[in-house]
Amino acid sequence: MRKVAGSVALITTVISTAAFATNGDNMIGVSPASRAMGGLGTGICLEPTDSIFRNPGWLARQKGFNLSFGGILFMPHVKGRSKDPTNGDSGYQTSDADTFTIPEIAITNQINDRVVIGLGAYGVSGMGVDYRDKDQRLAKMHTSLQFMRIVPAIGYKVNEKLAIGGALHLAWGALDLGAFMPDGSGGQYNAGGGLSQSYGIGASIGVNFKPLDNVCLGAYYQSPVKMKYKNVFKSRPDSDLEDLKLEQPQEISVGVGFRPIPELKFGFDVRWINWSDADGYKQFKWKDQWVFAVGGEYKATPRLALRAGYNYAKSPIREKNNLDPITPKNSIPDFSARFSDYQIEWFNLIGFPAITEHHITLGFGYQFTESFTLNASYVHAFEKKVESTAMGGAILAGAKNSQDSIGVSLDWHF
Repeated sequence: MRKVAGSVALITTVISTAAFATNGDNMIGVSPASRAMGGLGTGICLEPTDSIFRNPGWLARQKGFNLSFGGILFMPHVKGRSKDPTNGDSGYQTSDADTFTIPEIAITNQINDRVVIGLGAYGVSGMGVDYRDKDQRLAKMHTSLQFMRIVPAIGYKVNEKLAIGGALHLAWGALDLGAFMPDGSGGQYNAGGGLSQSYGIGASIGVNFKPLDNVCLGAYYQSPVKMKYKNVFKSRPDSDLEDLKLEQPQEISVGVGFRPIPELKFGFDVRWINWSDADGYKQFKWKDQWVFAVGGEYKATPRLALRAGYNYAKSPIREKNNLDPITPKNSIPDFSARFSDYQIEWFNLIGFPAITEHHITLGFGYQFTESFTLNASYVHAFEKKVESTAMGGAILAGAKNSQDSIGVSLDWHF
């Protein structure tokens, strides 16, 4: 347990530098096997990591003792643009927040023929930009949201066809929200409050059903996690630093897996992310996402597995035109100031451009010994551009976002 606690502490330290986004601000998958297959993990069991975090219904089918330790090198390519008649057009400026590491660890232990327990820790959500050294029209915007879950879980095999599971999600988050905002008299004020940490709790339940030996069905529900980041932003020049509620949304997913021949398996998952009802995201007017993931694995040799997949979800931040740039009618919990429709979109696109949609994924697994396997993945998110305007296009906020990431895990089975 000391080793486990040490690993969790290490993850907490490293994840504090992370900023990332794929399906909204959520990673498409956690383990390299999942990420190489488009983010699968609901209807097909891939690694112990996925049976804890994604669908705990798979947990009871894990055999023996398993340890997985790995990480992701994440490389977002984000650009922002701001234009208005007074200050002109900044053109697209490249964010300096461009390289991060995201670790993960998972342990499962089979207690008996029916019960398996697990513990995992993952960086699963986040986003951020850094325009402090860029054009002044981007307001020196610098943001960083990191979200980590420590997940104890248990799985129970009802019979050979049906398994169920549940998990407790102990969440840690950190938010840094900084910008130089107009003070109403021709000057600017520093609105940022520095890094704020918060804690929350949630849960997930899952089910796995195998009607046939080569067919598997899965479903899970993950509850929302309420978070409150204290003293992060001054919405008025004369206000004290204020708190921001930013709730991680609930999710529901269903999936199917199929193995037509012993060497080949593939799956298809559908996941719904409820951004529109989550505090903070709701007020920033994020749309719900339907995530579609498809992927497969082919055993080229008894030791080598080749993987590929695809993941798509429409951006939760949509292009809007002819926005009201003046009327302060939108409230953000718990800021004292209200914001116009255009200001909301400006904050989304300059500060939190979680807009990528199409992801292509590749990877492999190589079993060196009976107890040790190396898994690796590569994910490319194609560039997406979103621009929103007011006053017939005279005022504009825009973002471009593409991503590359490489994941590796070392997996032991005893």
